[in-house]
Amino acid sequence: MVTIKDIADRAGVSFSTVSKALRDSPLVQNKTKQHILSIANEMGYQPNLAARSLVSRKSGAIGVVWPSIERAALSSLITKINEQLEKKGYITLLSISHLESAIEIFRRYQVDAILVFGDRDSISNFSSISPLQIPILTYGAAGYTPFSTVDVNRGQAVRLAVRHLARLGHKDIAYIGEPQTQDPLQTVKIEAFRDEIVRLGLQDRDDAVLQMNGLEFHDGYLAARTMLEQSPRPTAVISGGIDLTRGILRAIGEYGLSVPQDISVVSYDNLPQMEDIGVPMTVVGVAIATISAHITTAILELIDQPESLKTVYLEPELVVRASTSQLLVE
Repeated sequence: MVTIKDIADRAGVSFSTVSKALRDSPLVQNKTKQHILSIANEMGYQPNLAARSLVSRKSGAIGVVWPSIERAALSSLITKINEQLEKKGYITLLSISHLESAIEIFRRYQVDAILVFGDRDSISNFSSISPLQIPILTYGAAGYTPFSTVDVNRGQAVRLAVRHLARLGHKDIAYIGEPQTQDPLQTVKIEAFRDEIVRLGLQDRDDAVLQMNGLEFHDGYLAARTMLEQSPRPTAVISGGIDLTRGILRAIGEYGLSVPQDISVVSYDNLPQMEDIGVPMTVVGVAIATISAHITTAILELIDQPESLKTVYLEPELVVRASTSQLLVE
């Protein structure tokens, strides 16, 4: 195993200089730092987390409890968070176990902090978590957790979508994104949709919100088929997420209809790939890069001040692209 001493001997510098360079310390000149990093990479150096933990009392690891649902938005978010934490010298450890088991595993590994995604299953189990010495940050669970939280104003995002479509002249708008199993994160979107429809005096039909088994591609596809068979057919639809949106677009295409000429579509999830999913998609939400940056900052602050407790709400934006257009009245 290559050690810091081996790198120091090869580079002709002190043990201390190598240690500082590997921690990206500003006390080492950039030219020297790059020389040391190049040698470390060439020699295949891997940091000894256990040794570092003994010195700093930190493991340099962040535990991430993988959410119980598979969604493109969450996968993109976790990838971004991992990239940003790596730049700060941390590694991420993922667990696909249930919440309590995952936290117990991370406790044994003595991670510096734990990130939990507030999906339906984790929200229902937060109350069973015993107090830990390890700080916990949750994403998407404001109001449902005793821990520090970063969350998005999902209700406001849907309101932005409804207002945008209303300005374009749409009065009959559908919403696809209600799973059969109660999900607090989706409920807030649906409540905002219904409230904004009434507030703006739009058509408030009983079948405006379409229920599905889940939030995957096939769920969106089946719900869109049901929507397209309604009479009269809605002139616009708001999707609860990118996976549903892909299914909705498939169904619209199979019916021989076009977006936005025949039906306008707005999707929740402000992801880069929304620009290229068949039609450049008008979206609402907070950009993934912004969410990941706030989560990373919050985690690092918790590590430095584990007793601090705060909730950060991120405000969404509307990004208008080609999937929505003015309603043409014949």
